[in-house]
Amino acid sequence: MAGSTRSADHRRASWEAALSGMLGAVIFALKMAMAQLPNIEPVSLAVMLLAVCAGRRGLYAVYIYVLLEIAVWGPGLWSVPYLYIWLVLFAAARALRNMESVLGWAALSGCFGLLFGALCAPVYWAVGGWQHALSWWLGGIPMDLLHGAGNFTLALALFRPVKRSFTVLLDRFKR
Repeated sequence: MAGSTRSADHRRASWEAALSGMLGAVIFALKMAMAQLPNIEPVSLAVMLLAVCAGRRGLYAVYIYVLLEIAVWGPGLWSVPYLYIWLVLFAAARALRNMESVLGWAALSGCFGLLFGALCAPVYWAVGGWQHALSWWLGGIPMDLLHGAGNFTLALALFRPVKRSFTVLLDRFKR
């Protein structure tokens, strides 16, 4: 009996690893598909949905996505904030996971986009001082405005239907 339980546990762990890898790759592929649109990306929506629907296990897919970004574009100063910035959004979404309002999810996603540069600025402060961080952040505000508007719009339009689909996927996976 114990052997079959252990085998089922290993099988489940293998499926979870495979699912995390696939979801991380899908997030990366969707971002690349939208790369022609300036700072409009589905990553924030995906991170929120992983936090809400998959719980802590969703972090595996988030960090698979981060590793793919670094693998494709190469490590650099930009990659340091990627190690924590998605965790900030994930934690906020996890804390608000019972929120019913799609407008609330859109607001969270939009605010995250608006604050993206500010959340990255501490790395630039550590490397070049406060003047460097401030100039880097202020120079990026037009992109942060686009990022916030894109995040808000995507979450407003897609949070509910993608959450339903994602819930079905995870329910089938649990069987």
